[in-house]
Amino acid sequence: MPQRNRRVLVRSIEDISIEEVAVPRPGPGELLVRSSVVGICGSDTHAARGHHPFIGLPYRPGHEVVGTVTATGAGAEGFAPGTRVIVEPNLYCGRCAQCRSGRYNICRELKVFGCQTPGGMADFFTVPADRVHRVPDGMSDLEAALVEPLATPVHAVAKAGDLTGRTVAVLGAGPIGLLVLAAARHAGAARIVVTDLLATKRERALKLGADGAFSAGATGLADEARGVLGGPADVVFDCVAREQSMAQAVDLVTKGGRIIVVGVGSPEPTPVRLDLVQDREILVEGTLMYTAEDYRTALGLIASGAIATDEIITASFPLEEAGKAFAAALEPEHVKVLITVAAPGTGV
Repeated sequence: MPQRNRRVLVRSIEDISIEEVAVPRPGPGELLVRSSVVGICGSDTHAARGHHPFIGLPYRPGHEVVGTVTATGAGAEGFAPGTRVIVEPNLYCGRCAQCRSGRYNICRELKVFGCQTPGGMADFFTVPADRVHRVPDGMSDLEAALVEPLATPVHAVAKAGDLTGRTVAVLGAGPIGLLVLAAARHAGAARIVVTDLLATKRERALKLGADGAFSAGATGLADEARGVLGGPADVVFDCVAREQSMAQAVDLVTKGGRIIVVGVGSPEPTPVRLDLVQDREILVEGTLMYTAEDYRTALGLIASGAIATDEIITASFPLEEAGKAFAAALEPEHVKVLITVAAPGTGV
């Protein structure tokens, strides 16, 4: 068993370092996993800048992680060493009403691996065996790294109900917005428009199948979007979750329509036109993370080739350059930035 275990420690966006800790031992029901690929999420960059309402600093990231089982603890059956896995990072109590109803993604005591606990941006980590899924044969580690970020849009789209033949607006063309676009299209949406401030992101959205892409700062945004959709949107996915985007969502959605808040909002108050929400019977609903069913759907979508992974993954860095990776993830031109983890002392 290797003795060296490098792990990323984030004190701030300017202070991201590698600490060396002991290789952990798997406890009962746990797996020891060697990381291979770890994604950097918008939640990670928010947290590193001190802006995330639920992640404190310092923290040890890595919730979008793919790896290989190295050892198993007592009772962790069915995962032989050498099995490739992805982590489903929601750590739930299993006792509260939400967990008992199957909605463990909103567990009252929810913690997230790599957010409130040390994560997988390391050479090795331990995780409960019931928090991983096998990577199918034929799926690369890079493709598998998109399962977790895709599962969030899959869950959001499922909350919107049957999208067959319906019209959709997606606000924000970052990683989550682009994957919402893909998930909504797969769910049967007839026409989809996407908004973003950056022209390059709008161009990528069009390349990935949007019927229209408009500047989020355009004065006539609502009229332009309605022109493509043939009227107001049946469902709006707000992947930005700020005052301007919520105002646009209320403007864009049809009477009796639904707004799904996907982005992590600011802890500060966000004004919403409640007169319009009330008068138009608009349903505003939040969505958090995913469940195992969403993971299975995401795995199937990626395995089918429905996700253009080469358009989503735009950069990768080795573990020792984690600081550069976080900086790149903040650059607007990037979509998904990955960290690749070589086996300690091997360079591979």
